[in-house]
Amino acid sequence: MNLPNKLTLGRVFLIPIFLILLFLKIPNGKYLAAAIFIIAAMTDGLDGYLARSRKQVSRFGKLMDPVADKLLITAALVSLVALHEILAIPAIIIIGREFAVSGLRSLAASEGLIISASKLGKIKTITQIVAISAILLENYPFSLINFPFDKLALGTAIFFTLYSGIDYFLRFRKVLRLDNESEAL
Repeated sequence: MNLPNKLTLGRVFLIPIFLILLFLKIPNGKYLAAAIFIIAAMTDGLDGYLARSRKQVSRFGKLMDPVADKLLITAALVSLVALHEILAIPAIIIIGREFAVSGLRSLAASEGLIISASKLGKIKTITQIVAISAILLENYPFSLINFPFDKLALGTAIFFTLYSGIDYFLRFRKVLRLDNESEAL
């Protein structure tokens, strides 16, 4: 178990702590939850960087890193909907895109192809983390000047979520054709 894999597992273990802090009625619980979310999100970039720079890329990491990312983002979005902090539509769009791209990756894997994260996919993840963080922090410090940064960040995250999802499907549409051809045989 190398350090990048430990960071990935740490991210998974931080999710229940994030949820407990978010839903418990304790002073500053939401801000503590935001801090845990941000720390967990930071481990996403760090584990990948360490794995590549130390040549410690593993099958476990390749499998668990994207799962940990999706669990963290999904837990945050579902919680924000439950707390009436965001509407369900943005959460459905973001989570739906993750299922769709994961399905595309599974189909590609069954054909022996690996679909790595694209630059757009990485931008998508960053914009989602920024938006969720801004919402958890109740738009602070932008609330002091009455600027709706949290809403702008969420709109940006939705844009890159859709854009990167469409990009994956356009770039790998041949995977979909391969599956249709094998069904016809």
